Amino acid sequence: MTVEVDVWVRGTLHAETYQIESLPADPADWSDTDVRRLLSEMLLALDREKNPGVDRPTVTLRGFSWIVSPYAGGVLVHLETPTGTASAGPLTIDQARLTVMLARVMDDTPEVVH
Repeated sequence: MTVEVDVWVRGTLHAETYQIESLPADPADWSDTDVRRLLSEMLLALDREKNPGVDRPTVTLRGFSWIVSPYAGGVLVHLETPTGTASAGPLTIDQARLTVMLARVMDDTPEVVH
């Protein structure tokens, strides 16, 4: 599955769309590793937009707010950081179920995700 991520960097007047490739087709089947990958790739897309052409940093799943919101037959995942925002989706999964999945990953994540 390809997931589109819309990224907006604070202080800019436009958003860019990035793609996350190779996630399992049905979000209901995602493992914690898949959810971590979604979050990590969303943060990296935001970093790519803010800092084009530089080496990507190590991703830590800390220092941002997140929410799952309903959207036209599915849901969106939104991240907000001091740098800007990233929104991924739409994903065809129950809002409450994906919220539980993200909360579990955020509660159990190590300090550094590779």
